[in-house]
Amino acid sequence: MATIHPGLQVTWLGHSGFFIRTPGGTHVAIDPWLGNPLCPDSAKQLPKLDALLLTHGHGDHIGDAVTLAKQFQPQVVAIYELATYLSAQGVQNTIGMNKGGTVKVGGIQVTMVHAVHSSAHVGEGGQVVYLGDPAGFVVKCEDGFTFYHAGDTAVFSDMQLIGQIYQPELAFLPIGGLFTMDPREAAVAVRLLGVKKVIPMHYRTFPPLSGTPDELRELTRDIQGLEIIELQPGIAVE
Repeated sequence: MATIHPGLQVTWLGHSGFFIRTPGGTHVAIDPWLGNPLCPDSAKQLPKLDALLLTHGHGDHIGDAVTLAKQFQPQVVAIYELATYLSAQGVQNTIGMNKGGTVKVGGIQVTMVHAVHSSAHVGEGGQVVYLGDPAGFVVKCEDGFTFYHAGDTAVFSDMQLIGQIYQPELAFLPIGGLFTMDPREAAVAVRLLGVKKVIPMHYRTFPPLSGTPDELRELTRDIQGLEIIELQPGIAVE
């Protein structure tokens, strides 16, 4: 298994969920949906949580957000409308923000960036509750290492700006297709961002999410020094 970055520990929770311990010891969860078919029982109990980052309001990304927020009382970072919705569910310590903004959570800096998707909660009777725009996050760790979680998105040309402004070294990119980028679009995203390490996500959860890391490798084999890091759910990678 490739080394991601010294002091950084990443656990894929399946789908688009990750549990990350930064080099400075900040414990971060992104889009936790622990009930997804890929999440093993061993990963369903998180040990600690300082920050909870939510890219958008679909159930497969905020599935366990309220439970974890009430259990650990972390800082919960989301776009303003989603943060307001979570506050109404009894979640404390929310930070409502918007794209282009940066907040400091513990020792890390979290910047919200654009994503091309939708964001809503479907309630009883099919009622759709708008929860703000979808987003991605750029996280700068205590030692300066920077990673980008794209959330659910199609490829968009302004990913080049994300690479130019924030210079992430690692990108978490969806590759499953149907609801997000497939490997063909993700390969373009890699080039726009200029990253050298990629962790694929949002694939394998259900049969329609059929994109694979091997397809992404094949489509990016001309990029010198690129690592496609294929994680296994529940296995922490130091």
